[in-house]
Amino acid sequence: MATMSHSVISLLLSFSFSFFLGGNSATFTILNQCDYTVWPGLLSGAGTSQPSTTGFVLEKGQSNAITMPPGWSGRIWGRTYCSQDATGRFTCATADCGSGTVECNGNGATPPATLTEFTLNGANGLDFYDVSLVDGYNVPMLITPQDGTGGGNCTTIGCATDLNSECPAELRVVLSDGVERSVACKSACEAFGDAQYCCSGEYGSPNTCRPSSYSQFFKSACPHAYSYAYDDGTSTFTCTAADYLITFCPPSDRCDD
Repeated sequence: MATMSHSVISLLLSFSFSFFLGGNSATFTILNQCDYTVWPGLLSGAGTSQPSTTGFVLEKGQSNAITMPPGWSGRIWGRTYCSQDATGRFTCATADCGSGTVECNGNGATPPATLTEFTLNGANGLDFYDVSLVDGYNVPMLITPQDGTGGGNCTTIGCATDLNSECPAELRVVLSDGVERSVACKSACEAFGDAQYCCSGEYGSPNTCRPSSYSQFFKSACPHAYSYAYDDGTSTFTCTAADYLITFCPPSDRCDD
């Protein structure tokens, strides 16, 4: 994300190589409950072992269980409205990773994109996780820790609300494929590039970069997701030795309050 360096979880990702990469592996089950196909993408943090895949397809109702190496850190997101052209190049209308293939091969998501972010077996042996809308939003996502050993809060978090239909007009990404529809919602930083929205320059500290009306739009809909760069206090969660269920388009009543 454009301003990710200012968040706690980003620091954990950036310096994850300094942690002891011991502990157990974790199973991440990625489930698509959307009425449409989603192509999950995965990006590993610096210094961490790679999982067996960096991208795949999930039709409606499908799931895929991936074993994450001990100490893994990285991001998982969903790409939508993807297709392959006559030359075989694969692209997506939202959250494309630019690899030209279903596998992202070390590339991250192009904003706007809903991001889930993890550092396993980080400081004090805790897993750190969050859902971030700092880079905008494209699909509802939920993280559910499973079978944690008790350390941390192990809270189910995410953004189950369909923000595409509610997105302010100036942030809206519209796809015209016979029927015009809103398919993603940009962050104010992505839409306008202003330092006050990007928490950069003279606004590059928690004291000078404050929530905007646009970040508050995201926060009011999804209170436990990151809405801007310095939204750490209500947006980073922990668990110990858990597996994780990541759900695209969870029931709206699963949204955390």
